[in-house]
Amino acid sequence: MPLFQIVLIALGVSADAFAVALARGTKIRDGLSRRALVLAVAFGVFQAGMPLIGWLLGNSLLGFITTIDHWIAFGLLAGVGVHMVIESLPERRAARGAVTSADDEDDDESDIHLGSVLLLAFATSIDALAVGFGFAATDINIWLAIAVIGLTTFLFTLIGVWFGHRSGQRFGKPATAIGGLILIGIGTSILVEHLAA
Repeated sequence: MPLFQIVLIALGVSADAFAVALARGTKIRDGLSRRALVLAVAFGVFQAGMPLIGWLLGNSLLGFITTIDHWIAFGLLAGVGVHMVIESLPERRAARGAVTSADDEDDDESDIHLGSVLLLAFATSIDALAVGFGFAATDINIWLAIAVIGLTTFLFTLIGVWFGHRSGQRFGKPATAIGGLILIGIGTSILVEHLAA
């Protein structure tokens, strides 16, 4: 898999972390740098680790799935992408906002607790597990891929917290939708390349 596709995948899977970082940034009142760094390290490590776990699991099953590996890669990447696009739709935001807005009003996120950081890091990296499983069906340097994904997520989280602190969270959902569309495009590209060969 070419480096530019790895970078696009990294941008796609880091969109959830960026959106969460934006939301967290709006609630951080002091200690911005330290708190942003804690979130960025946790999100980067989880986003890098989950594709590796998925890749290892996928490789253990690869002998059984070689005839349909391109369909699996397409299905996983496109499925994650569609899910991200659906989550970014205004109707979903309104429904989720109605449930959480009352809780969020009194929520002071200036103090970031390790448990909540790890939970958020895990939750935003589940999609990366599926992407890693899809990696097993492609010709990829997994170490390069997880390094790019981890670094991209680290940087996007720092930017997200800072931007959220300064500007609010209005760009989080569009970023998630764009990330989803990127993953759908890459999955389609893998399928088309394999079918054309």
